[in-house]
Amino acid sequence: MIRVLFADDHEMVRIGVSSYLASQKDIDVIAEASDGEEAVKMALEHKPDIILMDLVMKEMDGIEATQNIKEAWPEAKIIIVTSFLDDDKVYPALEAGATSYMLKTSKANEIADAIRATYEGQSILEPEVTGKIMSKMQTSKDEELHHQLTEREKEVLLLMAEGKTNQEIADELFIALKTVKVHVSNILGKLEVQDRTQAVIYAFKNKLV
Repeated sequence: MIRVLFADDHEMVRIGVSSYLASQKDIDVIAEASDGEEAVKMALEHKPDIILMDLVMKEMDGIEATQNIKEAWPEAKIIIVTSFLDDDKVYPALEAGATSYMLKTSKANEIADAIRATYEGQSILEPEVTGKIMSKMQTSKDEELHHQLTEREKEVLLLMAEGKTNQEIADELFIALKTVKVHVSNILGKLEVQDRTQAVIYAFKNKLV
């Protein structure tokens, strides 16, 4: 039996979800909390297998509650169940230690399946959340890539974006043509792109020019 603690400040939501979960043979809602402070207290007292956590609650929100629970009990498995997909909710909740992230628009059986999967060690994320994480990871990767460029390479990339040839770049920067070619080669390598066109696209995409 999977023992569940459900924290949500809306009584009707708690009643609805808990009633459905009570109909599942392998899930038992052992406690309900109406705010974050109560959720932390009950989580540490009952040590449930799964904690369903709302984000926006009085007294203490779900992000702070999640962080407090994880600090005191690192093994806790917390599923965020919320209406929000804002960046200032998704990232902090996951960084606080939430294992899974579901929306309240999810079907009841999807919540139940998420409970089972999280209990088994999986991380269940709404497709929109996965997309946000992938986008952030890509942005972080891009930042890491162009932060490798030297100041001179950035200057060369800027002139490449202006459509200048290697010779024109050499003339403008008062350096040898051979040196420009070396810089261009280094830029392509550091940005992990195949040619000048991709390098310029990268520059515009990441607002380097």
